[in-house]
Amino acid sequence: MAFYELRQYKVKPGKMAEWLKVMEEEIIPFQISKGMVITGSYQGEEDDSVYIWMRRFESEAAREKLYEAVYQSNFWKNDMSPRIPDLLDREAAVIQRIVPTSLSTAQ
Repeated sequence: MAFYELRQYKVKPGKMAEWLKVMEEEIIPFQISKGMVITGSYQGEEDDSVYIWMRRFESEAAREKLYEAVYQSNFWKNDMSPRIPDLLDREAAVIQRIVPTSLSTAQ
């Protein structure tokens, strides 16, 4: 059964513009190139520390395969991962797995 991953991050003060540039120009295109399905990317309307994005996975096996392709890649380990702590409070991240209800258009 397909499921979504809802990821909420706390962006460090004054770093939202830089974070959005990294997400939109580097992280999202890279993950899509590896097969990830990104279904949404959002920033807080009034709270400049809120960033939320969602990804869709067809199964747990598919998620594991995609995680391996992204997070074990040289690009991620050498280029992306070292930059993220300057932009995000990783300890404050909230990651939820969610499934659409029977009437959801996200089936």
